[in-house]
Order: sequence, then structure tokens, then C-alpha cells
Amino acid sequence: MNGGLLVAGTTSDAGKSVVTAGICRWLVRQGVKVAPFKAQNMSLNSFVTREGAEIGRAQAMQAQACRIEPTALMNPVLLKPGGEQSSQVVLLGRPVGEMSARGYHGGRQQRLLGTVLDCLTELRGRYDAVICEGAGSPAEINLRRTDIVNMGIARGARLPVLVVGDIDRGGVFASFFGTLALLSPEDQDLVAGFLVNKFRGDVSLLEPGLDMLRGLTGRRTYGVLPYRHGLGIDEEDGLRVSLRGAVRESTVAPPLGEDVLRVAVCAIPLMSNFTDVDALAAEPGVVVRFVDRPEELADADLVVVPGTRGTVRALRWLRERGLADALARRAAEHRSVLGICGGFQILGEHIEDDVESRTGAVPGLGLLPVRVRFAREKTLSRPSGRALGEPVEGYEIHHGVARVTGGEAFLDGCRVGQTWGTHWHGSLESDGFRRAFLREVAAAAGRRFTPAPDTSFAALREEQLDRLGDLIEQHADTDALWRLIESGAPRGLPFIPPGAPA
Repeated sequence: MNGGLLVAGTTSDAGKSVVTAGICRWLVRQGVKVAPFKAQNMSLNSFVTREGAEIGRAQAMQAQACRIEPTALMNPVLLKPGGEQSSQVVLLGRPVGEMSARGYHGGRQQRLLGTVLDCLTELRGRYDAVICEGAGSPAEINLRRTDIVNMGIARGARLPVLVVGDIDRGGVFASFFGTLALLSPEDQDLVAGFLVNKFRGDVSLLEPGLDMLRGLTGRRTYGVLPYRHGLGIDEEDGLRVSLRGAVRESTVAPPLGEDVLRVAVCAIPLMSNFTDVDALAAEPGVVVRFVDRPEELADADLVVVPGTRGTVRALRWLRERGLADALARRAAEHRSVLGICGGFQILGEHIEDDVESRTGAVPGLGLLPVRVRFAREKTLSRPSGRALGEPVEGYEIHHGVARVTGGEAFLDGCRVGQTWGTHWHGSLESDGFRRAFLREVAAAAGRRFTPAPDTSFAALREEQLDRLGDLIEQHADTDALWRLIESGAPRGLPFIPPGAPA
């Protein structure tokens, strides 16, 4: 078997990432050796592989669904936005420079098509099947000429395409029809059919529409996946977090003690790796909120300043919003603050940045005895160690080099009172360390909160991935999906929408 499939979507956030992960988990449970692939990812949520390569966290999650180690081959091009006009281009896990959207789509992107096809070919040589994820919509006709992630990769590798639509948004039939209608005949030929995502209600009520869609397009629907809460794991971009009502609340179990623990995450600009707090939300009795106003810190037992792709910009934003003063008051009152990566740098005394923002010397918040200098070479590593008497693992992704001049050692950073800072992403996924840290936070807050002794973040993640596999197994036509993947070839038909010129 040398199978393959491209999971495309009618829009961004249609559910491509989780559907891809679900198909991967379903296949691996059938004994298929499978790998994920996304030619080009635009995301501020990234991960470091064992080989020291930076890739999108969604592909790392999908690799976990496949029960394999992630590699740079699975996401050869990663774009990390640094603002509205430019992104850092990460090629095969290493940054190769900053580029504007016009410059990238104006020529650089198309030159990368050979690289991404080579990576896909290598993966297909190693695995029985490769499940590819598209980006945005394949019908972005203004970008089709330089596309390397949707129909460009499908045509280059002769992959069948499954188009996912989010019915919860409404207009899914028009989205399916319109997506297909806007494609060229050559691209239409690659589209095998559709998959409805996030359906609420009685599927029988949907069936007449699916029959009409097949009559109009000549393409079948491979399944209707029901809406399920809590499946948006390792979302691509913190920029999409809605501040109003953005709460990650534990649904594992009620708190063991009498109190819940409240965590406020400062939703700073260009927020990166906001998934660091998912391990906190996995704890019974922990409520995690994303906030952007100083008064929202008042009742928090812990405030997290997360990573960011724009450290100096985020620092300025915190000052402008009054959050910097609120953080300083918390530190003076010995109330818990945790800075991670860019957030750690912000909490320091001094930042010298001639790389990311090119603003030169900037004073930090002065809450930790740390001086930061941005280096052109990016640090990408998978460190491990001990803290609070417990083993810890994490990963580092940063240009800022921190020189710690005081305080108590804490991972690679330091702590002063109840203000903590580290570059290590993912450290809170280490269960024993997370519980020890939360006990410190609860004690400082005077909360009668006890971390659950048996919460395993890794086990909870496995349960989530199995739920994704269950969705595919129970609600998709797996026999037809298997034949489509096994063939590794297009199954579409020519399609001319009504009223279109022949």
C-alpha cells in the first residue's frame, strides 16, 4: 500500500487538523503505518522535534495520532507571522529569513514546491499511507498560481482530495458547491468528495441535501461528523483566540479541595504556543481564561504571560493597557506570575533587540533579574531537568538569550518570590512538576486547592486522539474512505456548474 489523501477545507477552521488526526488515528488502529503531512503551515504554535527542527504543533499532534515521532518532513514550510505584513520563513525546521506576503507569494513559494514534493515522496516511501492537510481553502483563486499546500500539492503528487465543511457555521452546501465550481477542470478532477463536520441534530434531515449535492457535483459525501466539545486540540494560532469568553475550564473532575484555582493568561499580541496552558486546564478544578484588561487579573491566583513572536511589541501593549502596572503590583504582593519564553523576557530588566523588532535597547518590567539579548541564531532544543523536586521536560524556541543575574534557579530561568520565568514551553505537561507548581500557587493564594494525584496529561491527550479516531470510525464511510486512501489516486469527475461556459 502506498496510499495518500489530501484533507482540504471550505474555509480556515473547517476542522482539517482534527479530521486529519482522526483519520490518522483510525488508520493506525487498523494496523496501517501512517504519517501526517502539511506542506505549508502558518502558525505561531510550533514544536521542536527530537532532531531539533521547528514544525507546527498541529503536525506534532497528528504524528502522535499516528503513534510516531514528528519530523521536519511532516511540515517542510512553516510561516510564523511577525505582524500583518511579514512572516519568518522556517524551511525544513530552520529559519531562513523574514519575508513579506507579497514577496513570498510573488515567487519564493512556487520555488518551494519541489522541496515539499520531495518531502512527501520520502514520507510515502517510509509509510503505507500519508494523510495530508491543506490550508485555508483550495478555492483561493488569487493564490492558485503559487499554491503548494492545496491543489498544487494534490496535483503534483496525484492525491485524491476530501473537502471538509463546517456545517455549524451555516451555508455548508453552498461552500462545497462553490469550492468545487471555482477550481479548474484539472483540479476538479482530483476532488473525490466531501465530509461534513460539526453537525448537530438528526442526520436524516441532512440526507436530502447530500443527495442533491451529489446530483449537482457528481461527488459523494464520505461522512457526517457530529459536533463534539473539547476536540480543538493544538489549534494552529493564538491570534484566533477570542478574548470575550475564551475560557479553558477543566471538565475532567471537580476539584479535590474546597476551592477552584483561577488562571489568567495575558492575551498579548502575536501570542505563541498558548497551548502551554492546556495542561493547567486539564487539572480538575483549574479554570484558565484569556484576558486583556488589568481588572481581569484581580481575582486570578496565577497570571501567565505567554510566549510571543513580538516580545517588544507585547511589552509595549502590556504598558499601554495598564497590565504592566497590574503585574508589578502582583509581584510586590507576592501573588503568582509565570512568564514563558517571550513572557519570561518581558518580566526581565532589559531587552536588547536588533533582530526581531530592531528597536535596540528597551527596559523590561523589571520583575526578574534577567537581561535579554536577541541573537540571530534561533535556539531550538528539547531540554530536560528537575524543578521543585520533580523531573521536567520541555522545548525551547527563541531568539532571545537570557542572562540571569540573581534570584532562585528555576529551569533555565529564575524565580523571585512568586514571580517565575523560563524559556521552556511544554514544561507544565510534566505531571509531577505541574502538581508541585500548582501547590505553590495555591499556597501563595491561600486557596484550599489540592491537585489531583493521578491526572496524566499524556493519557488525556491519548483519550482525545482516540475520540477523534472514533468520530471517523463511527460516522464516516470507512470502507469508501479506505478505498480512496489505498488507491492514492484521484476519484473525481469533470464538473461544470450550471450557467458556466462549457
